[in-house]
Amino acid sequence: MKKDIKITLPEQVTFIINTLNGAGFEAYAVGGCVRDSIMGRVPDDWDITTSADPQQVKKLFRRTIDTGIQHGTVTVMLQKTGYEVTTYRIDGEYEDNRHPKSVVFTKSLEEDLKRRDFTVNAMAYHPAQGLVDIFDGIGDMERKLIRCVGDAQERFSEDALRIMRGVRFSAQFGYEIEEQTKKAACKLAGNLEDVSAERIRVELVKLLVSPHPDYLRRAYELGITKVFLPEFDLCMETEQNNPHHCYSVGEHTLQAMRAVRADRVLRLAMLLHDIGKPLTKTTDETGKDHFKKHAKESTRLAEDILRRLKFDNDTIKKVCRLVEFHDWSIDLEENVKISTVRRLISKIGDDAFPDMFEVNRADLLAQSEYFRTEKLAKQERLEEMYREIKEKKDCLSLRDLAVSGKDLLEKGLKPGRELGEILQRMLTDVLGDPTHNRKEYLLENLDQYL
Repeated sequence: MKKDIKITLPEQVTFIINTLNGAGFEAYAVGGCVRDSIMGRVPDDWDITTSADPQQVKKLFRRTIDTGIQHGTVTVMLQKTGYEVTTYRIDGEYEDNRHPKSVVFTKSLEEDLKRRDFTVNAMAYHPAQGLVDIFDGIGDMERKLIRCVGDAQERFSEDALRIMRGVRFSAQFGYEIEEQTKKAACKLAGNLEDVSAERIRVELVKLLVSPHPDYLRRAYELGITKVFLPEFDLCMETEQNNPHHCYSVGEHTLQAMRAVRADRVLRLAMLLHDIGKPLTKTTDETGKDHFKKHAKESTRLAEDILRRLKFDNDTIKKVCRLVEFHDWSIDLEENVKISTVRRLISKIGDDAFPDMFEVNRADLLAQSEYFRTEKLAKQERLEEMYREIKEKKDCLSLRDLAVSGKDLLEKGLKPGRELGEILQRMLTDVLGDPTHNRKEYLLENLDQYL
């Protein structure tokens, strides 16, 4: 026990522990909530481990849910919040790199902590007795290390997802991965093929939105991305001999993720914005590399990858749109007209345009210094134009058009595809000249849109 380390437990957690203790059972807060509390982070949830078996836990609390009773887990509901209470257990043999064949309940806290993945996650805390840290999780936190509990190869053989989790934790906390843990991860990375896409997706997103998304490099070095994101490996191996770049495609991608805020969609967009470059690379007679139409190829691959990792349709749509238009500003003339910006907003979507600026800026900041000042100045001008357009409330979509399909029907036009085409031509006109967005004008000049 380490009584010098104090953690403030939520009132409900203390109540659960005291209730179990009062009935003659051991009980501790355990795992990530203990780790986060020591780090000064606010835990997402609180888990409790106990010597009581599930049926004994259920008898002590008025409202419980059998969330994983076969594995010893009961959720205790207090004031509409659930707290997982799990019986001390020993996992049996793992047969699929994911699940134990059997679970045996034990009365030993040490045996329970032995089965956990990393030392920083294998600490328990009791409000009166203090911290239980059998595997020196505190020492590893001081050393800023992610280290497996016991034999790393055994831990990773039990559940291959732990390999990905190790990299994710290192990215979240800025920790190194301990050498034996690293060697075991590298040796067993192929076992991630047995892990579901959904579980890998969860860990990948947590890594990407962490303070160190560029630690995805570690996943590449350990052979992890080769299993679920081989396209990224190809990027890491693709150089960019071009004055606009100073990194390989993969390193540029890592730097671009660092340069954008920690938003799920934005970080995914930066991960995938150049994923098609290796397939579009050409080299001219001077040795200069080009990647023509890479945005189109990247969009195609991004959709394939996101579907493979079981992302939802809304995320796929948002990310792919950002990937498709991530370098749109490069093609614009220096003295771009505000009407051109309006047309771009209409094409890309007003809802996505602010994100597009963030993506574009991150892309620029991850390139070489070549013309960087001029590129950023151009970006500033475009952002000023966007703000001006928004302040004037210019029409940017059919929704903003002063005329609707109903108005055209009242003018005697027949319903059908042609009606939509007329409205689209009206919108094109209005995007060029916002003063035309008046019902009277559009209907009086209907002939020019037919």
